[in-house]
Amino acid sequence: MELSEHIKTANVEDVTLRRPFHPALRGTLCVTSHHLLFSDRKHEDSWQLLILLRNIDATEKRAVGSSGTITIKCKDLLVLQLEIPGMEECLNIASSIEALSALESVTEMYPFFYRPSHLTLHGPWGLFSTEKYYKQTEKLWDRWRVSTVNSDYSVCPSYPHAVIVPREVDDEKLVQSARFRQGGRFPVLSYCHHRNGMVIMRSSQPLTGANRKRCKEDELLLQAVIDGSVLGYIIDLRSTQQAQQARMTGGGFESKSSYSQWKRIHRHHERGKVLQESLIKLVEACSDPSHSVDRWLSKLENSKWLSHVHSALSTAGLVVECVERDGHSVLVHGSEGTDSTLLVSSLAQLILDPASRTLTGFLCLLEKEWIQAGHPFQQRCAHSAYSHARLKQECPSFLLLLDCVWQVWRQFPLALEFSEALLLRLSQEVYASNYGTFLCNNEQERCAAGVKENTHCLFQSLLSPDIEEQYLNPLYEPTDLAIWPSVHPQSLQLWTGLFLRWTEYAQNMEEAREEVWSIVKEHRERAAPDRTNNMSSTHCDTLTPFENLMDELTIL
Repeated sequence: MELSEHIKTANVEDVTLRRPFHPALRGTLCVTSHHLLFSDRKHEDSWQLLILLRNIDATEKRAVGSSGTITIKCKDLLVLQLEIPGMEECLNIASSIEALSALESVTEMYPFFYRPSHLTLHGPWGLFSTEKYYKQTEKLWDRWRVSTVNSDYSVCPSYPHAVIVPREVDDEKLVQSARFRQGGRFPVLSYCHHRNGMVIMRSSQPLTGANRKRCKEDELLLQAVIDGSVLGYIIDLRSTQQAQQARMTGGGFESKSSYSQWKRIHRHHERGKVLQESLIKLVEACSDPSHSVDRWLSKLENSKWLSHVHSALSTAGLVVECVERDGHSVLVHGSEGTDSTLLVSSLAQLILDPASRTLTGFLCLLEKEWIQAGHPFQQRCAHSAYSHARLKQECPSFLLLLDCVWQVWRQFPLALEFSEALLLRLSQEVYASNYGTFLCNNEQERCAAGVKENTHCLFQSLLSPDIEEQYLNPLYEPTDLAIWPSVHPQSLQLWTGLFLRWTEYAQNMEEAREEVWSIVKEHRERAAPDRTNNMSSTHCDTLTPFENLMDELTIL
């Protein structure tokens, strides 16, 4: 069926658009295969609103006399209202939106049709390469190697074609280990710490089952990870009870007798339906301005969203403590190894690794730990918080990651090279995008669909010179030290820039950010010649531009 066949009514005149913080507008509404376009053409300086249909999470229809009203709820939490003359036209528009916003075929989605003049499909796609990371990490050369055992994706459908594993473990042992792990996700290297050479590994749960099955090759693989060390830690992202129950359905955990040099620690993390319902409750609380303060705070607490943020950051801190302070390698896994596992390993690297706190490094981290590592974006991000559809495999794991990164950014405003604007952009792109970066569920599916050959890469676009500056943190001061975010309840706050972004508060904060940018730029321009003239001065002899800046920012 052609996409155009879903469009029952393409254009409607005299449609009234209502949106937050703006007066109502009357104009023309158009439905295309991938966009909803509203145009106000009655004024000399015509105004247009273009919405990607993939961004629409739910529609609600209501009859008003002979006309109809459609409320559009978007995945980026924007809510619009369209008043359409003629009930038949209203129903046709709603039907078209519902059909075109829920396309299941990847190749029918807009990234396969997006062709901006400033981008080309030729050249390399993406930022991260396993082989390049290995070559740049000298501490890996003696005991680790790059394996292409999964080059045809037959060993593990959700892993990339190349992974880093212990040198003494051959590919046949990797195949046997993969058969012993859920989904074939055998332990692979995620990160090597630049200070002491300790590593973070990730995998899925072992399939020990009720009979306590063993796999010699899997045991040898983990033994090779800590060769020469006294101890390694397994951070299991399930409660002890959940891990025990998993054995009854064929899953399980690493027993002390079989993995004697590994100490297992359980940290319970919610996922799947529980996490999705938490997001729904949070957005519901933030969308109703009629609540009293006490009522609003109660609904916020009942959503338990900040509890999930706390769990993720505290477990990441535990991983960092094992690696940085205690000098031990760590294996992280839950059940499938595609959600909480990636969340914790990513946050641990952000805390540990100064390179991951740069703009380019952070995007490389996301590509390595989420896109190449097989987070099922198409399943998890099929719907956001407004959809009336029955929950299937939706889960806001990636959104939770962005929230946790925002908490770190807020607590350490100088430590990250990128700004909140980047996190907000990513929160939109993961649900609906012009780019192919977040399409499909793993590298195998992207390869089969021709994503790299037929779509553009978001991360490369964000790093283009004319775009990059708007996502930089003007206060950035690099440090080689690990940063330790506080997880005390009073230290974790609601991410207002995201969850209250369509409120008056968020609009005021955006204006304040623009004012901060202008002040920072002005100080940088003034400081540049002074810094050249005072190269021989000691730090304590001068007041740094940052100190002057903070004095001025307090006025705001």
